[in-house]
Amino acid sequence: MIEDYEKLGIFYLGKKYNMESKSTEEQLVLYESKDLLTHAVCVGMTGSGKTGLCMVLLEEAIIDGIPLIIVDPKGDISNLLLTFPQLNAENFLPWVNEEDAIKKGLSLQEYAKNQAETWKKGLSDWNQLEERIGRLRNSANFIIYTPGSNSGIPVSILKSFSSPSKEIIEDSELFRERIDNTVTNLLTLAGIKANPQNREHILISTILNNVWNAGEDFDLAGLIKAILNPPMNKVGVLDIESFFPSKDRFGLVMALNNLLASPNFSSWMDGVDLDIGNILYDKSGKPNVSIFSISHLNDNERMFFVTLLLNQILSWVRAQSGTVSLRSILYIDEIYGYLPPIANPPSKQPLMTLLKQARAFGLGVVLSTQNPVDLDYKGLSNTGTWFIGRLQTEQDRDKVLDGLVGVSQNGNRTVNRKNIEQLISGLDNRIFLMNNTHEDGLEMFQTRWALSYLRGPLVKDQIKQLMTHMKKSKDFFVTKTKLEDLDQPIVSKNDLNNDHPKIKSKTKNEIKEQPILSPGITQYFIPISFLGAKKPNEFIYKPVILGAVSLNFTDTKLAVDIIKDLTFITPIVDGSIPVDWTNSQQIEIDIKTLQKNPESENFMELPPEASKPANYDSWKKDFIDWLYRNQKLNLFKVKNLKEISKAEESERDFKIRIDTLIREDRDNMTQKLRQKYASKMRSLQEKIQRTEAIVRLQQEQAQQQKIQTAFSLGSTIIGAFMGRKTARYSTRRASDVMRGVTRTAKEKNDVNKALQNLQSFQRQFLELETEFKAEVVEIENKIRKNLNDLETITLKLDKKDISVKLLSLTWVQSSNNTN
Repeated sequence: MIEDYEKLGIFYLGKKYNMESKSTEEQLVLYESKDLLTHAVCVGMTGSGKTGLCMVLLEEAIIDGIPLIIVDPKGDISNLLLTFPQLNAENFLPWVNEEDAIKKGLSLQEYAKNQAETWKKGLSDWNQLEERIGRLRNSANFIIYTPGSNSGIPVSILKSFSSPSKEIIEDSELFRERIDNTVTNLLTLAGIKANPQNREHILISTILNNVWNAGEDFDLAGLIKAILNPPMNKVGVLDIESFFPSKDRFGLVMALNNLLASPNFSSWMDGVDLDIGNILYDKSGKPNVSIFSISHLNDNERMFFVTLLLNQILSWVRAQSGTVSLRSILYIDEIYGYLPPIANPPSKQPLMTLLKQARAFGLGVVLSTQNPVDLDYKGLSNTGTWFIGRLQTEQDRDKVLDGLVGVSQNGNRTVNRKNIEQLISGLDNRIFLMNNTHEDGLEMFQTRWALSYLRGPLVKDQIKQLMTHMKKSKDFFVTKTKLEDLDQPIVSKNDLNNDHPKIKSKTKNEIKEQPILSPGITQYFIPISFLGAKKPNEFIYKPVILGAVSLNFTDTKLAVDIIKDLTFITPIVDGSIPVDWTNSQQIEIDIKTLQKNPESENFMELPPEASKPANYDSWKKDFIDWLYRNQKLNLFKVKNLKEISKAEESERDFKIRIDTLIREDRDNMTQKLRQKYASKMRSLQEKIQRTEAIVRLQQEQAQQQKIQTAFSLGSTIIGAFMGRKTARYSTRRASDVMRGVTRTAKEKNDVNKALQNLQSFQRQFLELETEFKAEVVEIENKIRKNLNDLETITLKLDKKDISVKLLSLTWVQSSNNTN
């Protein structure tokens, strides 16, 4: 039965709880995934079951194929990796807590068996089969990142000074916030007072503003050099020396250099880049559950990393297309210190911005805390869902109620503060009050049993054990080659380096002057800044042939018309075939940046064939022939959605985009399903309620033995699916329906006939249930068909589609220097 909700993207959180009888009812409590677009907050004291509820919410999201980014300050959420479909004691044994076993007077083996049996019974009591654990495990990749440590997957912060996305730079407010947060974060980590009015803060902010506006990236070493020799002459109206003398700047340089040179800091430099797109999905497009475990970090390091992560997420969010469905989730297990009511730590601004803007791009933010007093409730005023568990003090309850009332007023809803206060004052473990602005009224429920083994915080050795296989998988992470990662400047694929047999290394005596060329030969020079290399006159120029081309791929039937501008370079060698385009390499350069004048006086010898103008026409024809034979464009298509990939869109990225479209389609179909069955269900509900009341009255009047007539709508799939949302489609409430019951009962004092009517209505409801199930299956089949309906389309070129914009002799930097 639970599987039917999974097909609709609906989360199974638990069952309705009756405060009077202190027991759970049959009605399931379901939560629509897209409701998380307005974010959620979970508050509760230690022992309230807060972590368990959040684990349940995350498990449901994982099964639904939603990628997660999780900040785990205590180590509890890493329990998501402890899933054992077989539920054998042997599976639990390596992970049970020895202290817990000792407290119960059991050996580890006995305690492992006890835990396995407890989990098996718990899952059974909550209508969950063991197969569901397998679905959870197979729905995503589970990764534990450990910034500043190699116990898990290490994280590199080199990208922390990378130029923000175009969307961030063009938004002046966001750009200023990004610079301010980055500088404040860095100075705090270095132990320097981070006041935006301090000259240290202003200087670094000005440097980043200049560098990032130019679209350039930075690392900490580059920043230190820039502080020593700033790239600008003035700050405001003052020259650099007047504003911040070099002898004073040296103190700032030393503080940052000490940070960079620290053995502890070196562990922050190696590892996976914080590329959010790659953090969320693997190379094949499968969702990742990325857990950032930070329990080993000190307070300054935690603030530094969390702020860095939030800024990277914000940049990623702003680069996404809009969506009305849940695309991903950011979960912070303990928000204490990151969103305080008065203070303004570096983490606060990016988090506030995400809470305001992320929903439009499909990111749901879920925050959890056991310290409700230290929350900025004004910042949470737009939060759509609140989960309130047991709270320790009256002050805690007052703060939460203040926040809840604020949220309700923002949504033009009325909340009975006194009623809620009474409800939350007597909550037991695992009992929560849910206020969801997308639903009607409040819901008291008990959380279901978690699929994951909740053993408590994991320590470094346990994380290391879990991540051993991941570290061995070299092909798992999406990586990009950087210029600075290469030993030599990019020149060719195989044979533009100096070890190629056709290109002999040039000694100092073999360095030539710039050759004199025929007027019919054009030549250009690739800027040394493109290859990130040496200063002028400290390198040798090497000759290559550069070809820049525009390729036009078209397909009338598919309505495809794509132009790709590409640039290639290929070596010039002595021999029968001086220019062979099979040895070429594509480079990313704007030909408008090519220079007409050299930056060095040192040249390698130009092969004789390159001095003959007629050869260039021949090489151009060869270039066109090579492009015609080798250049193809592979596109991907999903038939039912009529979607085709973009020119530079990889299969992975296309799958991710299609997943979002499918999710939107599913959510739309689910909404239509609810609207379709709302009136039918409302009518039958009213008839069943009315007839049950008539039967009860007639039984009392006839003094007959009571017959059980109650029909649990909430235990049916359609009943639980419609839930409280049925009310928004209903024109008559149950209380209105019951007003005429007594009169009708007196008029028709026939118990048997009333029972027959009731049974007829119940059968109709079950028939409606069967019809509903069939439609759910139809939706699932449509979704599966879309997922499996991916095909590859290869577009080829005609020679008329090839337009050579430039073919010329070009000089590039050689790795040989003059020394």
